[in-house]
Amino acid sequence: MIEKKQLRLKSIVPIFAAGIFVFLLYIYFLVPFNDLVQTFQQVNPFYLFLALAVLFLAHGFYAFTWQKLLEMLSVKASFLKAFLFTWVANFVDILVPAESVSGDFLRIYLLSKEKSGDAGKIAASVLCHRLLVTIISVLGLLISTMYFMLYNNPPTLVLQIVVAIAALNAVVFGLVIYISIKKEAAEKMVNWTIKALVHITRGRWKFEHLKESATKTMNKFYEGITVFRQNLKGFVVPVFSSIIAVALDILIMALVFLSIGPMEATISLSALIIVYSSSAIVHYIPIVSGELGTMEIFLTTMFTLLGNQQAIAIYTAATVLIRTLTLWVRLFVGGIIVQIMGIKSLTTKTIP
Repeated sequence: MIEKKQLRLKSIVPIFAAGIFVFLLYIYFLVPFNDLVQTFQQVNPFYLFLALAVLFLAHGFYAFTWQKLLEMLSVKASFLKAFLFTWVANFVDILVPAESVSGDFLRIYLLSKEKSGDAGKIAASVLCHRLLVTIISVLGLLISTMYFMLYNNPPTLVLQIVVAIAALNAVVFGLVIYISIKKEAAEKMVNWTIKALVHITRGRWKFEHLKESATKTMNKFYEGITVFRQNLKGFVVPVFSSIIAVALDILIMALVFLSIGPMEATISLSALIIVYSSSAIVHYIPIVSGELGTMEIFLTTMFTLLGNQQAIAIYTAATVLIRTLTLWVRLFVGGIIVQIMGIKSLTTKTIP
C-alpha cells in the first residue's frame, strides 16, 4: 500500500490565503483603487460568458490531443474519459504545489487503473502531450517577441524575462529529450530512486519487487517513444489540435480585454501572446511553482510593461478576470468532476 498525501483544507487554505494576500498588497501599493473599481464597473458580461465557453472548448481540444496520442500507441480511451481526467488533473495542479507534474502523474495513474499493463505507454503519451504544448508555446513566445520588437521598443526587463524563460525551458526540454532517448540514463535514475525509497521506508518496500515493476513500466514507456519516433505523420492531428487549443487559450485573454473595452487601446495581440506564452511556459516547468499570487503579479506586470503603464488598473482587472476563468473555474469544475466520478484516491489515505 502506498501512502498518499491528502488534499486537506488545512494545508491548502493557508497557501491560497498567502497568495491572495501577496496580490492584494501588490494592488494596494501599485494600483489606483478608484480606477480599478471603475474598470470592473464597465465590464461587459457578454464577453466573459463567451470566454467561459471558449475555456471549455479549449479544454476539449487539449483532451482530444491526448486521446489521439494514446491512439497512436494503441491505448484506447474515449474522448469523454480523456476530457474528465484532464479536468481532474488541472484540479490537482492547482491544489498541489508541484505544479503541472502532479496533474500529469494523476492522468497516468487514473488511466493506468483502467488500462492495466499500459502505464508506460500512457506515461509516454502524457510526456509527448506536454512537449507538444511547450514547443508551441515557446515558438509563440519567440515569434510574437520578434514581431513586437519590429514595431515597439520593449523594456529591457521584458527581453530578459523572455530570454530567461526560453533558456530555462531549453534546459528542461533538453533533459527530458535526453532521458527519453537514453534508456541507460533513465535506468540509473530509476535505480537511484528505488534505492532511496527502500532506504526511506527502512526496507518495507522490497528493492527487487520495485525494480521489476519499474523495469516493465519503463520498457513500455520506451516502446511508446519508439512508436512516436517511427510515426511522425501521426502527429499531424495532435499538433493541429494543440495549436487550436493554445489559440483558444489566447482568445480567452483577448475576450477578457474586450469585456473591459477596445483591446487595441490597451494591449496589442503580439503582447498578449508574449504574456500568455511566457506564463504557460513557466507553469509547465516543473521546478517552478507559482499558482496563486505570484502568477497574478507576473501577468499584471507583463501586461503593464508591454502596454500603457498608465493603464495598470485595466491590466489588474484583466488579470483578476483571466485568473477567475483559468484558475477558479477550473478548480470549481474539477472539484465537481472529482465528486461525481468518486475518485477516492484524491482524498483517502491509501492507494491499492
